[in-house]
Amino acid sequence: MIKISQKLKSQLWWLIISVDYDYSRISIAEHDLTDEALTLWLEDKQDFKNSIDECLQVDIRVRDMARVIKAENLNSYEGTKLHPTKNFAYKARIEINAPVQWYKDDASVVEQQWTREAMLKALLTQLVEAGAASDYEY
Repeated sequence: MIKISQKLKSQLWWLIISVDYDYSRISIAEHDLTDEALTLWLEDKQDFKNSIDECLQVDIRVRDMARVIKAENLNSYEGTKLHPTKNFAYKARIEINAPVQWYKDDASVVEQQWTREAMLKALLTQLVEAGAASDYEY
């Protein structure tokens, strides 16, 4: 679960409404990764901004980023392992590297883009599901 402040929730809802609930229109204009956070600047594909300052800035904690990478199996692949003592092979997920380290060192440019898009999808999904759940509370 990604931690979203109330201010960011309001800004994200405004962005969703401005794209007429067509989530495919929301794009990542720019990104930056520090030791503490992945920063995404979001914009409407049909209303490109002249500068990054006009985009919606979203900061996602590195811990949340790692959780999404692991949940989406982005840093691992399906492979065959050999049991160390009993000499039989079995299928398992083989982790390439720790999630954030994988993103920084091992992921291709395309895989990094997929990761950022997975982060955006997880963020929007959480926002919409939380909003829908609150509509049905008594």
